[in-house]
Amino acid sequence: MNLPGTRTRPRLAALALLPLLALTACGSGDTDGAAGAGAQAAAAPSGNPVAAVRKVESAAKLLPADVRKKGTLRIGSSTGGPPAAYYPNGTGKKAVGQDIELADAAAKVLGIELRRQDASFETILPALESGKYDLGTGNFGVTAERLKTIDFVTYINDGQGFAVKTGDTSFGKKITDLKQLCGRNIGVGAGTTFEATLDAQKARCTRAGKKPYDVQVFSDNGATLTALQQGRIDVIMSTINGLRHQASKSASHTTFLGEFHRLDVGFAFKKDSRLTKAFQAAVNELIKDGTYERILKKWGTSASAIETSRVNPPEHA
Repeated sequence: MNLPGTRTRPRLAALALLPLLALTACGSGDTDGAAGAGAQAAAAPSGNPVAAVRKVESAAKLLPADVRKKGTLRIGSSTGGPPAAYYPNGTGKKAVGQDIELADAAAKVLGIELRRQDASFETILPALESGKYDLGTGNFGVTAERLKTIDFVTYINDGQGFAVKTGDTSFGKKITDLKQLCGRNIGVGAGTTFEATLDAQKARCTRAGKKPYDVQVFSDNGATLTALQQGRIDVIMSTINGLRHQASKSASHTTFLGEFHRLDVGFAFKKDSRLTKAFQAAVNELIKDGTYERILKKWGTSASAIETSRVNPPEHA
């Protein structure tokens, strides 16, 4: 989908903001270190709620026989920023985050090992369809469009929100209508629900007799944050949990402007995957035994907890 705006990777500018925190990976992935480096200031919280997880035979039996025999699955993982997935000590070191722990915990319930490969956010879903990965994580929101080609097993409820540079009061206290964006420059990640939402709704400004907004698409979150601080964009549209986490850190100099639209988020699989029932059962086991609650509490995302995992739920209205 070709959208208005500039696809750019301002690396030198991003380096100036290395102490700042990158946004979470729902907006975009990162494979070359910009977002990961930007997240270095975000030390990982302590504790390992995954350590005590054990295999549950009733869930493991739902895996295809060949997967049980092989004992491994390939996972494409976007590591854009905290709290979902990031590198607290730089790329090449261990990645941490809510999405990583939930995936690892589900795998332990199923008695298998995940072989993780970093991938940029926008490449993971096509790679599932081609068979490169067996599943993917990247804070993928469940949308009607994605459900046409992708299966989802939900594990959290996140969604879309906005943030501005601290001190900017021009949008008011909260963005509740996209018409508030008319005439402004918005930064989003490539291949995201934010990009699609803004593209689909851009005519709202014209119908209201206002100047259209301009969408600038960035391939990593560090670059998006840099553009905001330098005044090249006025507002960032990204994940609720990522923006909240970022705004809680004084080094980021951003202010969260509230939730705009909630979305279920899930593990992603190619359409008609034989793995969905097993992973749904695994997530529900984690919810039942309390591991799920402990993981979300560790990463500060308890407000996004779900009561039960679902396969391919309809997109939230």
